[in-house]
Amino acid sequence: MLGTKYNEPEHSVTYEEKIKRSVFIANLEICRNEIEAKNFLAKIISQHRDATHNCRAYIFEDNSEYFSDDGEPSGTAGRPILNAIKKSELVNVMVIVTRYFGGIKLGVRGLIDAYGGVAEKALSMSGRVQKILTSKIKISLEYNSMGLITRLLENFGALNLIWEYNEAVNVIADIPINLLENILHELEELKARKIINDYEKILS
Repeated sequence: MLGTKYNEPEHSVTYEEKIKRSVFIANLEICRNEIEAKNFLAKIISQHRDATHNCRAYIFEDNSEYFSDDGEPSGTAGRPILNAIKKSELVNVMVIVTRYFGGIKLGVRGLIDAYGGVAEKALSMSGRVQKILTSKIKISLEYNSMGLITRLLENFGALNLIWEYNEAVNVIADIPINLLENILHELEELKARKIINDYEKILS
């Protein structure tokens, strides 16, 4: 697991470079799970049906990672792309480097430099957005406790508040993961004092 903060790409990127007559096209996309990664790969393969290789790698926020040489000599394509992602310190990112062979063999060192190099350039163009790891909670309370609970949530850096108004009030909020145990302790005390009705951690 990462720390409480991590960086995602700000936007998708396509970068193309010709190296010794071979054309290398790096496509970068924000992917947060295997389904999104598979869909992105299918899209790129569809766009480049005549390509020689579609080598790729990804890293998600839980540190799970994957790479494929897609027919290139072992260690010359997928691993350099993965290493470029690690060097960028971005997660939730997939980079696919498509190659159209130009007739000149690059050799092991040449392939490593080509795949890693175009991946690095795409990553450098993607920008970065800092995200915070959070956990979702739900609190049930009476209307006269709204001010107190609003201040409590503000103090704990709560994000993405959703208020539901019925006979009682429910509020759903994302709490930074490093502060979760502390706010749950506070909520347990408030429940015991009948200042709130109930609370729960929501599994996402």
